[in-house]
Amino acid sequence: MAVDALDAKILRLLLEQPRTSVREYARVLGIARGTVQARLDRLERDGVITAYSPRLSPAALGHPVLAFVHIEVTQGRLEEVAAALAEVPQIIEAFSTTGGGDLLTRVVARDAEHLEDVIQRLISLPGVVRTRTEVALRERVPHRMLPLVESVGGPAAAQRG
Repeated sequence: MAVDALDAKILRLLLEQPRTSVREYARVLGIARGTVQARLDRLERDGVITAYSPRLSPAALGHPVLAFVHIEVTQGRLEEVAAALAEVPQIIEAFSTTGGGDLLTRVVARDAEHLEDVIQRLISLPGVVRTRTEVALRERVPHRMLPLVESVGGPAAAQRG
């Protein structure tokens, strides 16, 4: 699915001003509200826009420790282990990967002791062979999408509407 310059402008506004109305987006862009809404509907349908939810801070929720846990899984048990991981609230993301493990999880914890407890829970899951944990020290590049949107939207996407 191609994202054109107008789509990129709409996405930029959505990322920069997520609580703004479609009517206001249309006013800023100088186009009809129906055009903005139709574009948003298409971007949702095509899977470009996947959610409308706030980004929450795990640290503000009492979980300032961030770790990446690589999990090696017994062959043939990947789906079972992935389903079990979904039951662990401290796992905020999990991906199947290539390389040194089968799964890579993003885990948050209250402190080092709590992280150890979470890891012990993971190790005890049926189908988990071993884990390897890396603790994040500091976020260097926060989660972002705007540079990507601007790169796929063409030169006009970088200009403010």
